[in-house]
Amino acid sequence: MARSFMLLALAVAVVGCAPVDNTASTSAGPTTSTACAKDQLSLINPGKLTIGTDKPAFEPWFKDDDPSNGQGFESAVAFAVAGELGFDRTEVQWSTVKFDSAFAPGEKQFDFDINQVSITPARAKAVDFSNGYYTVKQAIVAIKGGKYADAKSLAELKDAKIGVQVGTTSLDAVKKVIQPGEDPNVYNEQIDAVNALKNKQVDALVVDLPTAFYVTAAQVEDSKIVGQFSSTGGTPEEFGLVMEKGSALKSCVDKAVDALKSNGELAKIEEQWLGSAVGAPELR
Repeated sequence: MARSFMLLALAVAVVGCAPVDNTASTSAGPTTSTACAKDQLSLINPGKLTIGTDKPAFEPWFKDDDPSNGQGFESAVAFAVAGELGFDRTEVQWSTVKFDSAFAPGEKQFDFDINQVSITPARAKAVDFSNGYYTVKQAIVAIKGGKYADAKSLAELKDAKIGVQVGTTSLDAVKKVIQPGEDPNVYNEQIDAVNALKNKQVDALVVDLPTAFYVTAAQVEDSKIVGQFSSTGGTPEEFGLVMEKGSALKSCVDKAVDALKSNGELAKIEEQWLGSAVGAPELR
C-alpha cells in the first residue's frame, strides 16, 4: 500500500475544501486525436468512464472518503485525465477496488484505477501502467519522544519494530533499504498500521510522504516525521494509473497524463493538494 509539506498548518491546507464544478478537467482542453476521441474509446461501460480506487479513500489523496467530489490530489488528477479524454463529471463513475486487487492479474472492472500504485517491473507483468503522474518518496513516522523519533540516518532504525501495509512499495523499502534486524509488522490495511503506531505496538511506521504528513496532522497525536528517503536508490518511484493488461486505452491515457504535465495542470493540482516540501529531512 503499496497504498512534501509543512507540518500541521500545511497539512490542514492540503485537506481543505476546493470549489467543485461540473467540469472533469480545468486543463486547456481534451486530448486531440481521432483514435482517442471519446466515441472511439473502448470502455467497460459504454458512454461512462469507470475509475477504480480503494475504500476508505484516505486524505490527502481524496477528501471525505468520497472520490467523486473532485477533492484531494488523486480525485483531482482522475477528473483532469477524464477531462482530457473528453468526459465531464456526469460521465465519470467510481468503482471500489481493493488496493492489491488493482494490480493483480486478470480482467478488470474499471477503465483505469488510481490508488497510489507505484509502477514496478513486477506489477507491469500483470497490468498496464500509464506514464507516471506523481514522484514518490517514502517516510518514517514515530511518536515524539520515542526511541527512534530523532534518528538521523536509516542505520539508526536497524533495531526498530516497523509497521507497514502489505503489498506496498513501502514494505519493499523497509526490506531492501532500511533492512531492519527483525521482520516488520505487516498489516492488511493502512489504518491498521496507523493504529499500531498509535497504540505503540510498533516503534515506527513507513508510508509515502504525503500520507505521513496526514498521519502526523490528523491520525496519530504527538507523532512526527522522522525523515524521508528514496525507496529505490536509483530510478525515482512514480505512481501510475492502472489498466488491464493490453488495455486499448493505454496510449490515450498516456497522452492525457502527458498533456496535463506539459500544460502545467498536474503541477497545479499537486501544489494545491500536496503542498511544498518542509519538515521531512532526508535520511540516508
